[in-house]
Amino acid sequence: MNELLTVSEVAHILRVDNTTVRRWIKLGALEAVVLPRINERQSYRIRRETLERVLEQPDQSWVGA
Repeated sequence: MNELLTVSEVAHILRVDNTTVRRWIKLGALEAVVLPRINERQSYRIRRETLERVLEQPDQSWVGA
């Protein structure tokens, strides 16, 4: 199953602020699905598989991106 997580859910899992997750997405450090704009802020969804793959990387240098 291709479960999609919100920015808030990913931030909670990684114990960081929502702004940090959005920054990682904009910098390309975290791959996300871009949803059509409803409000002023862009909406994203992150595939659980993508998050798990990133967390499995031995080199966590993506965090400093």
